[in-house]
Amino acid sequence: MSETLLYGGIEGGGTKFVCAVGSGPENIVDEIRFPTTTPAETTQRVSDFFAPHLGQLRGIGLGSFGPVDIDPGSPTYGFVTTTPKPHWANTDILGLLREKMKIPIVMNMDVAAAAMGEFMWGASKGLDPSLYLTIGTGIGGGFIVGGRPFRGIVSLEMGHIRIPRNLELDPFPGACPYHGDCFEGVASGPAIQARLGRRAETLSDDDPFWAIEADYIAYALVNYIFTFAPKKIVLGGGVMQKSFLFGKIWKKVHELLNNYLNHEMLINNIEMYIVPPLLGSRSGVLGSIALAIQADMEHAG
Repeated sequence: MSETLLYGGIEGGGTKFVCAVGSGPENIVDEIRFPTTTPAETTQRVSDFFAPHLGQLRGIGLGSFGPVDIDPGSPTYGFVTTTPKPHWANTDILGLLREKMKIPIVMNMDVAAAAMGEFMWGASKGLDPSLYLTIGTGIGGGFIVGGRPFRGIVSLEMGHIRIPRNLELDPFPGACPYHGDCFEGVASGPAIQARLGRRAETLSDDDPFWAIEADYIAYALVNYIFTFAPKKIVLGGGVMQKSFLFGKIWKKVHELLNNYLNHEMLINNIEMYIVPPLLGSRSGVLGSIALAIQADMEHAG
């Protein structure tokens, strides 16, 4: 692919939107980030950013917060569906953007886009299948198989699995409005704040809660390892900015696997298997560009 080909990427988060024009990490020609407000205001800002570049772009990739309907055969394809975010439930975000920009736009969940970014250029580059998990405002996972984000009858919602809990150690009932104490309900940033009355980033590194948090993450990862057997797991999101968590997670995952799966990476090199994103905070917007590149190549081929 020639570097002269340019694509747009939109990381549509519940807190902020990030938009970029380029062809990969080494070639970003323009970029902007702004707070997520109402659908009308936000999509207009997206359109205004891309307006000067539309004549150069081959297409745009959108990674959206969710839940979103990413089934092209569905009557609500491109809609943000049951989100609790004010004003956004049942919003046709893809339709709004296509109407404003009149350019091919491909869409997936934000975490699936981030997974694609890491698969194309980052920590899981070329490793198929691979898993990207974000632990922050919410918890979600993108699973890359066959070089693309996996989807079943609906998009994956890895943050809503059930994990073992010690209610004496952590009696918190959970913060998920749908499932209470699912993985997201006990381990996301908002769950930490609801439980402790403080944001996760304000907790000291030696706070005893971090042992509980690491255990929750490890239990979830072991479930994913047993069911998906990814070749690499990348952990991103705001909570994982506490990098010391990786050591706790490695130790607990190794303990829970108990050498049952006979693979060198899992037995002796767990620290090379569960890793932070190489693209940092840009996994999502670069992954959205990757989605656009993939769609363009498939259309051309």
